[in-house]
Amino acid sequence: MYEGAVQDLIDELGRLPGVGPKSAQRIAFHLLATDAADVRRLVDALTEVKARVQFCETCGNVAESATCRVCADPRRSDEVICVVEEPKDVVAIERTREFRGKYHVLGGAINPLENVGPDDLRISELMARLADGTVTEVIIATDPNVEGEATATYLSRLIGPMGVTVSRLASGLPVGGDLEYADEVTLGRAFEGRRVVGG
Repeated sequence: MYEGAVQDLIDELGRLPGVGPKSAQRIAFHLLATDAADVRRLVDALTEVKARVQFCETCGNVAESATCRVCADPRRSDEVICVVEEPKDVVAIERTREFRGKYHVLGGAINPLENVGPDDLRISELMARLADGTVTEVIIATDPNVEGEATATYLSRLIGPMGVTVSRLASGLPVGGDLEYADEVTLGRAFEGRRVVGG
């Protein structure tokens, strides 16, 4: 639609996840109208993140050295590993301040429709971490969707025979939600995960 550099920018922005053609166009024209210094800061931040950030050798989380801050923290328990799909999931769990163990980032979920199988994920690295017997519990915190459930089932069957406790994050109704808007699966999980209150 546009000529040369503008269309190239729109095309590149459109390749980003969650950015459709209209959003790509809006971002491109925003950048065109922005100060050169602001654009330079964005370019510098992109260049810097590609140069400095890598994935933790132990867990697969983002890190600026060979080991991420969670794996390097001696106060974190080595006995419990929380398995997540992506580094952004680590951030979400860390915000709760409830988990004091370590993580393992799979790098996605099993998804046959996208040709993502167990061999495409960091499952062999997880099994290597469990081999020495230090870990007593694996918490599977994959997304509560079809792919996440398939991954959780696969992992629980793989880990179960090792004598390690395997648990799954509870899922159910969100705080502030209305029962009438909950789908059957979510409501069913809420019933399964119910707990005793009072005394």
